[in-house]
Amino acid sequence: MNGLVGDVRRIAVLRANALGDYLMAVPALEALKRAYPGAHLTLLGTAWHAAFLAGRPGPVDEVVALPPISGISTRETGHRAPDGLCEELRAREFDLAVQIHGGGRFSNPFIRRLAARVSAGLRAPGAERLDRWVPYTDYHHETLRFLQVAALVGAGGGGLEPRVAVTPADRAELARALGSPPPGLVAVHPGATDPRRRWPVDRFAAVADLTGRPVAVTGTREEKDLVMGVVEAMRRPAIPVVGALGIGGLAALYERCDLVIANDTGPRHLAGAVGTPTVAVYWCGNLIQAGPLSRTAHRPLISWTTACPRCGADGVDPAAERCPHDESWVRDVSVDMVMEQARDLLSGRTEDQA
Repeated sequence: MNGLVGDVRRIAVLRANALGDYLMAVPALEALKRAYPGAHLTLLGTAWHAAFLAGRPGPVDEVVALPPISGISTRETGHRAPDGLCEELRAREFDLAVQIHGGGRFSNPFIRRLAARVSAGLRAPGAERLDRWVPYTDYHHETLRFLQVAALVGAGGGGLEPRVAVTPADRAELARALGSPPPGLVAVHPGATDPRRRWPVDRFAAVADLTGRPVAVTGTREEKDLVMGVVEAMRRPAIPVVGALGIGGLAALYERCDLVIANDTGPRHLAGAVGTPTVAVYWCGNLIQAGPLSRTAHRPLISWTTACPRCGADGVDPAAERCPHDESWVRDVSVDMVMEQARDLLSGRTEDQA
């Protein structure tokens, strides 16, 4: 039976992965908070969630930072839940435990060990059942998937795109690191965790030049070569921002931008969540699961490559084994395609500011 659960005071939600993964879950978290406004919502996340969400307005009241647990908070094998962890969580007496983490092979048994009055979440074939569940299927947008889970416990309505508040502490971090960004700034983010999702560096540089705007090129320390590759390939000067900002400071930087141009990556989600228009390059399969759900301010450009550019291995069948090659699968997106959308969005920003 679906519908609201009575007398809910404490809610646990499992979503213990990366930035973009969290942001796609925000609409579902907000739906839960609206449905149970008096309940204390605990996110079972990781250390970065705890740091980023501390003191930040939003649906999460508290973060419990989980240690590395295989299939839960890390992809590495060999990490069992520490002795006593589930006992400590059970002692919180959660009324509702929600799994929006994945198919449930590892996460559903973990959720059931919390002994909440009602458990709800996703279930792939063969995974353990929860009290209320929806099937976990391939090629289903993550945000819509999580909203379906929220609906299992009577939580619905609201927006589809995530929103994140930028705090005074975020803006102070930005000021300490970079001073005051110039007006009309455009940010470019050439990185992505999976190399196959990366648009070529020289194309990012070409687009950055063609905007005619001040440009910041953002990336993590691990992405320094990509960032500097864009900066060095540009004909105009740009500001490299490599590992200089935490997630909050990066949110404050993107808030000051007129546009963010990126790959399919967490910072693209972050830019959208603070209200900045985005243009992003997506592989077709990833767009289905992680692309923006609206088009007024967010313009995805789609690569229709369906096989490895080097060996021809199938990339569409979710059950197919991943080939070892890391060539870009999104090269069929041209500079002109990206610039058409960038100019359209930038012209809109100019009109808004006139």
